[in-house]
Amino acid sequence: MEKEILISDDEYETRCAVLEKGVLNEIQIERKATKPVLGNLYKGRVENVLPGMQVAFVDIGLERHAFLHISDLKYNNAEDGNGDEGLPTIDLQATPANKTRGGRGFPYLITDLISKNQELLVQVGKEPIGSKGARVTSNITLPGRYVVYLPNSSTIGVSRRIETESERERLRDLAQTLKADVEGGFIIRTAAEGLSEEEFTAEIRYLINQWKQALKRSKHKTAPSLIGRDLSFINRIVRDKFTKDVKHLLIDSPSGHKEMIDYVTSVMPSLKERISLYDEDTPLFSAYGVDQELQKALSEKIWLQCGGHIIIQQTEAMVSIDVNTGRFVGQSDPDNTILSANLEAVDEVVRQIQLRDLGGIIVVDFIDMDEPAHRRQVFKLLQEALRKDKARTNILHFSDLGLVEMTRQRTRPSLATLLTEQCPYCEGHGTILSIETVVISLFRAIKRAHRQTRQSKIRIIANDHIVSHLNAQMSAKFRELKKSLKLDLLLEPDADLHLEDYRIFAANGEELFLD
Repeated sequence: MEKEILISDDEYETRCAVLEKGVLNEIQIERKATKPVLGNLYKGRVENVLPGMQVAFVDIGLERHAFLHISDLKYNNAEDGNGDEGLPTIDLQATPANKTRGGRGFPYLITDLISKNQELLVQVGKEPIGSKGARVTSNITLPGRYVVYLPNSSTIGVSRRIETESERERLRDLAQTLKADVEGGFIIRTAAEGLSEEEFTAEIRYLINQWKQALKRSKHKTAPSLIGRDLSFINRIVRDKFTKDVKHLLIDSPSGHKEMIDYVTSVMPSLKERISLYDEDTPLFSAYGVDQELQKALSEKIWLQCGGHIIIQQTEAMVSIDVNTGRFVGQSDPDNTILSANLEAVDEVVRQIQLRDLGGIIVVDFIDMDEPAHRRQVFKLLQEALRKDKARTNILHFSDLGLVEMTRQRTRPSLATLLTEQCPYCEGHGTILSIETVVISLFRAIKRAHRQTRQSKIRIIANDHIVSHLNAQMSAKFRELKKSLKLDLLLEPDADLHLEDYRIFAANGEELFLD
């Protein structure tokens, strides 16, 4: 499928949009005021080790300590002699190991592997999100255009997007031959398809040299220190997304265009002609409808072409996606109507997951299907659509309740987290109390204030919407309250006051705080 990449760069942020057949499928944004740390190498110092949770907190020089789980901790075996540099060494003979010692299948406790104040070479695998620090790993990966080099591993993997088995075997054999001369493992990327042995070898040598330079720097620095930074945002886009199926790449920044041309010339000169500088009067993202699509990506409801719709609700714990028939009523067969709506929803669900960069636990509630064959058809289509997603996903079959549960790798804040903030009114709940509910609460507060203080005159300050409601729909109730309590009540509107808040004052101006 032919793709287009649009990059808009100004003094505030750099934005990259990926379009497939003219439809926005992915957006990445990097703000100039913040420095991303994903992929960076650090020499860190262990500040705390919690064996009960199998985690350690590592100071890498950021605002919050990084989080290191035992599953992300590589180590050397003391029996093997010289191990990988930058990794802790454990004497397996001196450390008791059994299946239950570390829990969840880990034969060791994290305290068997590292200790407080120990220095480690780690890489950020997940950006800090909210109040959580970055997640780090000692299983280092150095990505190149065609290959990801794994200095602390012996794995050889091939991208699942290379579908020709003969090509997969050719690339695997090529990597196996190289592995005889170098340490570490490789993951062969999709862009390596059809690559010559010379180009393949050249990149491997470059990445190995990059790793050696990082180790050399780490020896001369004290923790916490930055050892290696990933490529710039623009060059990362070129390295990771500018593949042969990209028809053209447009960028609206002359300086960014020059930086990109220099990088492309050095790593893939054959694709240089597909890069163009956009210099029209209409902003790039407006010309291609990206700004409008971004607004839609922040809304809960997404309409489908058939008339159905999906509802996406994102919480800290999980993401729920609900598929509904909406205005779609089909022709005559209800089962086929539901199947048709669900099949159309699959592509939009996957597109929205990628576009919004949703991660963690995701639950999709498709319209109930009675036919097992229909469920299998929808599930198969969902699997195929998710194969194009570069983030790691794990999808489960339909549950007894008709839900599809999945997990998706989360490495950076979602689009909504980046572009929005918590509503000061609802404080993240998504709802606020109705005006009538607040008015009833105010009536009860007035009664309580009168009972506790025996005041004859009370002044009330409330949001202007509450005051308007009292003077209109609730005026009779308000007069009845004043008469029954023999109270002189004065209402004052304040547009800046939270809709749910109100303040009650005595005649002398003292604010009344009720029990």
